[in-house]
Amino acid sequence: MKGRLLVVDDERGIVIALKGLFTKEGYEVETSESGEQALEKVKAGLFHVIITDLSMKGMSGLDLLRKVHELDPQCAVLMITAYGNQRIAVEAMKAGAEDYLPKPFDNDELRLKVRKVMETQLLRRAHDQLLERVRLETGTFENMIGRSAAMVRVYETIEKVAPTDVTVLVRGESGTGKELVARAIHFRSPRARAAFIAVNCAAFSRELVESELFGHEKGAFTGAVARREGKFEAADGGTLFLDEIGDMGLETQAKLLRVLQEKQFERIGGNQPLAVDVRIIAATNQDLEAMVKQGRFREDLYYRIKVVEVRLPPLRERREDIPLMVQHFIREACQRYQKPEKQLTAEAMRACIAQPWKGNARSLKAAIDQAVILSSGNEITPADLLSGSEMEAASTPAGAPPAELDHEVDEPSVAAPNGMTFREAKEKFVGDWERAFFVRALRATGGNISRAAERTGMYRQSFQQKMKELGITVAELGLKSDED
Repeated sequence: MKGRLLVVDDERGIVIALKGLFTKEGYEVETSESGEQALEKVKAGLFHVIITDLSMKGMSGLDLLRKVHELDPQCAVLMITAYGNQRIAVEAMKAGAEDYLPKPFDNDELRLKVRKVMETQLLRRAHDQLLERVRLETGTFENMIGRSAAMVRVYETIEKVAPTDVTVLVRGESGTGKELVARAIHFRSPRARAAFIAVNCAAFSRELVESELFGHEKGAFTGAVARREGKFEAADGGTLFLDEIGDMGLETQAKLLRVLQEKQFERIGGNQPLAVDVRIIAATNQDLEAMVKQGRFREDLYYRIKVVEVRLPPLRERREDIPLMVQHFIREACQRYQKPEKQLTAEAMRACIAQPWKGNARSLKAAIDQAVILSSGNEITPADLLSGSEMEAASTPAGAPPAELDHEVDEPSVAAPNGMTFREAKEKFVGDWERAFFVRALRATGGNISRAAERTGMYRQSFQQKMKELGITVAELGLKSDED
């Protein structure tokens, strides 16, 4: 691949000379005689390296550098200036310049610098393309798993919004991975080297959440025995993730809005304004639009945080991703708990796909962790996956999965070999599955119902009721005693 180079200088002679020099080097070279013209070319196409003069009429080289990095943070910029002092060099490097060269420059030195930077750029782009192919093949993106169309849209939105500094609102049910999205945006942004600070707005009272966000001065309230730095200060230069923002009180919302507008705040009990440079990513599983109509969420704050919205689909809307997620969680769990490699049986995988998973990825992961720990062999069965909290959901077959999985899970038109319809066969399968689960728990505890209930995460009374519904008795299992 040829490297693409943009030369920017308001001296036409230098532009012509550098174009000839680097065209001979084999690069694809374009030129601009102003920063404004150069910026339009950057918007229109990709450049690996830009060589720009620092001092130009109109937009300066530093201004061009900052705007280029907003559009393409990976683009390398080399700065050339007649003012070859240390202060200018430091300012250019702090702004993100790849290197610095004073006028009059030596052509050979400039050629070597460009060659070195260009090679690095091409290698980096090739590496990113390789990672992108791996992501598409494995369905893994920044710790998120899935190849469904819905998740691909999420990945694409993250890639587009990450290099910018806009406020993002992440929406989705509990357990869908909203914090993973926030972290992905942060670590793909120019702020990646600075702090990522997460605050759960639902975990604190109004007074405490304000102290968490803005900090407080000594003596600001009872118990404030020393000055405390808030999350805004800790996240300066980085990203602040406000989880469950719908649970934030109206008074705190007003203070947050002021910070977003003015880029400064005061600690509780203080009167000294503190300036901060923080990117805000908010998340909620609530209907903010309805809350705005009800007066429980500020409309002006709503529009401030919802510059870009990312919606995470629940598992029931992307069941085709469940097999990938299951395999990923099994590998993680086997490593974490030092267990031999395991895999789900075909029946267990079908059961996973059919489950409603009301807690989404979080509940699926918990079920897999349990199964890895409790399963005795290298295969995980449907019984290994069930716990007390999952039992009610499992006893009611989930709705049909998407068309992509029809051949694996739900084929209503096909009758079972014994003449049953598919739904009858499915209900029998779930009933047999439940019965096997309870029998296994009883056998593992020698018929001790209390310990069997504890093993499955159920109350003894609920366990006994389920035994009665399934027609299971300790005696029929050939166990000696039901005594504690």
